[in-house]
Amino acid sequence: MLHTHLLHPHLLFPSPHSHAPPLPFPSRTKTLRSPRFPATLSFRNRGRSITNSAPNGGVNETELQKQPVNRAYPFHEIEPKWQRFWEHNRTFRTPDDDIDATKPKYYVLDMFPYPSGAGLHVGHPLGYTATDILARYKRMQGYNVLHPMGWDAFGLPAEQYAIETGTHPKLTTVRNINRFRAQLKSLGFSYDWDREISTIEPDYYKWTQWIFLQLLKRELAYQAEVPVNWCPALGTVLANEEVIDGVSERGGHPVIRKPMRQWMLKITAYADRLLEDLDHLDWPESVKEMQRNWIGRSEGAEMEFCILDSDGKERDIKIIVYTTRPDTIFGATYLVVAPEHSLLSSLVSIAQSKHVEDYVDLASRKSDLERTELQKEKTGVFTGCYAKNPANGEAIPIWVADYVLGSYGTGAIMAVPAHDSRDYEFALKYDVPIRWVVMPNDKSLESGKAFPGEGIIVNSSNTLVGLDINGLSSKEAALNVIEWAEKSENGKRKVNYKLRDWLFARQRYWGEPIPVIFLDDSGETVPLCETELPLLLPELDDFSPTGTGEPPLSKAMSWVKTTDSLSGRPATRETNTMPQWAGSCWYYLRFMDPHNSKELVDKTKERYWGPVDVYVGGAEHAVLHLLYARFWHKVLFDIGVVSTKEPFQCVINQGIILGEVQYMACRDQDGNLISADSTDMLNEHNLERIPEEKVSQLSFHFPLLNALVNYQK
Repeated sequence: MLHTHLLHPHLLFPSPHSHAPPLPFPSRTKTLRSPRFPATLSFRNRGRSITNSAPNGGVNETELQKQPVNRAYPFHEIEPKWQRFWEHNRTFRTPDDDIDATKPKYYVLDMFPYPSGAGLHVGHPLGYTATDILARYKRMQGYNVLHPMGWDAFGLPAEQYAIETGTHPKLTTVRNINRFRAQLKSLGFSYDWDREISTIEPDYYKWTQWIFLQLLKRELAYQAEVPVNWCPALGTVLANEEVIDGVSERGGHPVIRKPMRQWMLKITAYADRLLEDLDHLDWPESVKEMQRNWIGRSEGAEMEFCILDSDGKERDIKIIVYTTRPDTIFGATYLVVAPEHSLLSSLVSIAQSKHVEDYVDLASRKSDLERTELQKEKTGVFTGCYAKNPANGEAIPIWVADYVLGSYGTGAIMAVPAHDSRDYEFALKYDVPIRWVVMPNDKSLESGKAFPGEGIIVNSSNTLVGLDINGLSSKEAALNVIEWAEKSENGKRKVNYKLRDWLFARQRYWGEPIPVIFLDDSGETVPLCETELPLLLPELDDFSPTGTGEPPLSKAMSWVKTTDSLSGRPATRETNTMPQWAGSCWYYLRFMDPHNSKELVDKTKERYWGPVDVYVGGAEHAVLHLLYARFWHKVLFDIGVVSTKEPFQCVINQGIILGEVQYMACRDQDGNLISADSTDMLNEHNLERIPEEKVSQLSFHFPLLNALVNYQK
């Protein structure tokens, strides 16, 4: 496998206009066993010598090398000729206003690529070849085929390169797009290049900003204090993938979790619809299951626990916990609050304050993944405070532990160590009581382990509060506990989701500006008028972090300071930008009507082309891009922009290329390392294989896709 930046750009395939089938293309050393071949045979393929030896004597190798060799398929003659023909005649153009709508349609789409500096990698044509075959096949069947290509061009790598070199990210992005386009055209794919789009163009992101305003109108966009990865040394917020083992990927500086005001999108308001409508899609079951698990719908109860003072009397503070197992409430022997829980400071005793403060600081340096799935040993600190279990009236200790996340549920749990493995490990470590309240139906308990399953309830009765669930099944007991909690005002039935609202702001320069302003005299948030779109990204010479947590756009003072167009009052622009996911949430719609300056997409065209019939891309996008695009599409459906409930009827994953990695390098005639792009002919004199031990990896731009390598001579 050739790595991305070493792939030869002139990868050519047989032309569909060639009537004779091409002969097999010899590209590897072969042992020719037929007696008709001479003892020593050497033939040339694009300059590479391929030799065969046999025990018998035969024709002299030098004489054979003088004989002309017919190329199996004349790539350099046929491919450029027909590619020029296709481009000049716009062979694969899909009719726009002049389309014959009586014909059936077929919309086949590739997930459009991020144009990295490395160019195409082998995974791109893996999927693109399949969709191209399908597009050509459907054209031959008489369909109107929509098969476009564009660029998901905003992103962090271009900005990082700009910070390091001072080159404006648009310059590098446009250069990379030109490289990608040339490589795709050289592969002969039948894209309609008249519909090419790029997310960085104002004519495109005008409509991304327009969608944000619609979300704001429907109260689906809001601001909230949320924890982010803050690196004091770099003076910036980092994405999760930029933090490794609690330090920044760039420079190895300590990173802490710090609350900052951020824009959020209320994707949770669509959780049930996102879940239910999966059943009607022709997607891989594994992808649908990943989305179901990511949404994570569960039914349970919110229970209230009163906080006790030092004398054991109830205070006017309650901790609300969410549980999917209300049947186990009599087994709750302690509570756990997340380190970022809003009530923590009011729970800590004087004696425990220093211990809790140190623990919270330590937890702030861990990512959510490190605190939960990657953390083998559970840790925590006693707050010095107790709460009253509403079911049995017992005073139970309140701990702070980082295996509970402030972003899930209520940020607090009732711990039932006998019936939860995490709580069991924690209770053993810190000598917290363990009470069994569920007995397996076969009455067999495995020693030394929690029993998380359902069964028959035991040790669960308190006549003083009117709750007795002994002898009931877990399901019956759960319903009884919820009914009792609602009557006694100790809790209520609750449906919960693992899905969190979408953090939509980035403290970066290279992204779509968010079209809102804040009035200086009142701080009121005011959306821009739609007639003011697009809000252009201002030019900056310095893209480096400010060091204060303010985004780089805050440096563009002449842009930041503005006035409200309606009231004329002085105002300040939002300096956060949208995440890279924004532009890719709706691009499939723009391909239907790419040059429309009056609306996002013409309704007639959308009704004809929608939804996408086949969408091909990697399974790694199952719970981010695909989920976000479905969310935006449903919002657009609700406001009448689109006519279908779902954007992609069929999704296909092309898979991942696995196998031995081979690193290749090209040299010129003087032995200098050169790019494969700069040579028209790869031969034995300028193509060499580099041993893996002489290659050092510098960084990853994207998982499983691009790797930059540094050849150590």
